[in-house]
Amino acid sequence: RRAVNMVKTVLIDGRAHLLGRLASIVAKSLLEGQHVVVVRTEEINISGSLYRNKLKYHEFLRKRCNTGPWRGPYHFRSPARIFWRTVRGMTPHKTARGQAALARLKVFEGIPAPFDKMKRMVVPQALRVVCLKPDRQFCVLGRLATEVGWKHRDLIQRLEDSRKVASAAFYAEKKAKTLAREQAKAA
Repeated sequence: RRAVNMVKTVLIDGRAHLLGRLASIVAKSLLEGQHVVVVRTEEINISGSLYRNKLKYHEFLRKRCNTGPWRGPYHFRSPARIFWRTVRGMTPHKTARGQAALARLKVFEGIPAPFDKMKRMVVPQALRVVCLKPDRQFCVLGRLATEVGWKHRDLIQRLEDSRKVASAAFYAEKKAKTLAREQAKAA
C-alpha cells in the first residue's frame, strides 16, 4: 500500500471540470481517507449537448417505484446533489467503508462563507479543456438542473456576483500591499 500525503481538507473548485472525471477522482480520494469539499458545482460541465443530457435526465426521472414513489429512487434537482449522487455511484455506499467515505464529502453551489477565503484547487485530469476535443459539445450542470426543476439559479448567481466584487477588492488591496513591501525592500 502506498503512503498517501494527506492534506486536512482539499477544496476543489468545480468550474469547467467534467462531471464523471471529477467524480471518479473525488470518489477515489474519499476512499483513501481524504476530506474533500467541492464548490461551484453549478459550473461543472457535462460532455454532450444540453438537449441530449436533458433527454437522459428525463429518462432517469421516469424511473420510480410504481407502488410508492416515496420509496425511491430519489431524483435530485440541485447541481450539488446531482454531483453527490454521481460520486455515490462510484463508492461502495452500502458498506460501512463507503458510508464513511461519503461522510467526508461536502458539496455546494456557489462558494459559501468559510470556503471563499480558502485556496481552491483544480484537478487537471478532469478539466474540460484537457479532456474534451475543442469541437465537441458540452453543457453546464447548473443549466441542466434549472431545466429539470432546480429553482435557485438566480439566487446563487446574485450571491456569486457579490462574492466576486468582494474578492476583487481584496485582491486589489493585496496587490497594493505587496507592491509597497517590494518598494520598501528595494529602498
